[in-house]
Amino acid sequence: MEVILLEKIANLGSLGDKVSIKNGYARNYLIPQGKAVVATAKKIAEFEVRRAELEKAAAEKLATAQKRAEALSKLSITIAHKAGDEGRLFGSVGTHAIADAIVKAGVAVEKQEIRLPHGTIRHLGDFDVDIHLHTDVNAKIAIKITAEA
Repeated sequence: MEVILLEKIANLGSLGDKVSIKNGYARNYLIPQGKAVVATAKKIAEFEVRRAELEKAAAEKLATAQKRAEALSKLSITIAHKAGDEGRLFGSVGTHAIADAIVKAGVAVEKQEIRLPHGTIRHLGDFDVDIHLHTDVNAKIAIKITAEA
């Protein structure tokens, strides 16, 4: 199936690209999310009329993401969690707990934006966590996990 992308999609293309993808990906994800439209002659003409509007919206999203990344880079988060004598946590610290701590520090972030490539955190210590704000903007934040008193 051929679609026209209405925004930049990682590993697929950027705004206005006409790409061939599997039917299920288009029907179940891109089209319902408003990220793409089926590439028919009528839709291509409609897209060309709206191109400037979509490019402006994409630039605003990018600028907002860059501002958030700048605010996040200044933060240092400390999370207190129950831990044993050897430094292992009772349970783990995941994206939800990290997102809550960042929001309490004053920067809006969703738990889906937090990337933990090695899984949840299960030990005390200092960790660098990646936050994926936009396809072009990633931020790193320092997280310190301490034992609850």
